[in-house]
Amino acid sequence: MGHSSSKLVDAQTQARWFSRVREAHQTETAEDYVELIADLIEAHQEARLSDLAERFGVSHPTASKVISRLKDEGYVESQPYRSIFLTKKGAALAKTCKERHQIILDFLIRLGVNPETAEFDAEGIEHHISEETLKIMRKFKKV
Repeated sequence: MGHSSSKLVDAQTQARWFSRVREAHQTETAEDYVELIADLIEAHQEARLSDLAERFGVSHPTASKVISRLKDEGYVESQPYRSIFLTKKGAALAKTCKERHQIILDFLIRLGVNPETAEFDAEGIEHHISEETLKIMRKFKKV
């Protein structure tokens, strides 16, 4: 009866990792929403709450709650029963998210991942990646 040869990292290191993941989850929703708002505006000249709720597969009240939070944080502007628009701060975040997504997507495709799978995986990875890893992926793309 021995124990596994794999060794756990120390508790403080692991706690720090999980803390980073929790922080990433908190920003993930905001990033997804501003990115989709930017896409909807580009495609249809407007972003409506009903479109957001439908595309995220959530209820109107859930989407409304997120939009309210994004307004409070200065990312979007909206009025009841009107389209939703990005502020300069929101547009900048959407641009950063799109660039990060594209770097990861290109990297995965260069590795040989099927484009559809790469798109799905990039959507999850983009919110949890460090700047260091992103920088290396960006360089890899240029090689």
